[in-house]
Amino acid sequence: MIVTGAQYTADRAADMTRHFTREEVSRRRERQDAAIIIDNVVYDVTDFLEHHPGGVEVLLDNAGKDASKCFADVGHSEDAKLWRAQYKVGEVVAEERWEVVTPLSSEEGEGSTDYTLKGLLDVLLPPVLMAAVAFLTYNYLLS
Repeated sequence: MIVTGAQYTADRAADMTRHFTREEVSRRRERQDAAIIIDNVVYDVTDFLEHHPGGVEVLLDNAGKDASKCFADVGHSEDAKLWRAQYKVGEVVAEERWEVVTPLSSEEGEGSTDYTLKGLLDVLLPPVLMAAVAFLTYNYLLS
């Protein structure tokens, strides 16, 4: 098998990913050394604390912990999901990985939006009913 330079570089970068145990990350919860885990990826957020739109406290409350659920619950923008990549310092060791909560990007789920009749009715039924009630009330009062 012939390996190109690009393949070698990509394979080597994958091999060089630093792996952290959850205990190692749990020790990084101070303002001078803060790290969080989001979907088995470890981020050093020390330099991001003062720039976080949600405030320093949110990151410090989650420092040293798995913040996957918190990150997903807040509903971060795609820009925020891309922005966090610059703070990636490694991944959780394979033995300690948890189920992924947050999709990595919208591209992975692209085309997976299911439009259903129930969804359509959930959106359209309330305004249609209100219009019908208004129409009937108007006709009743003016007849």
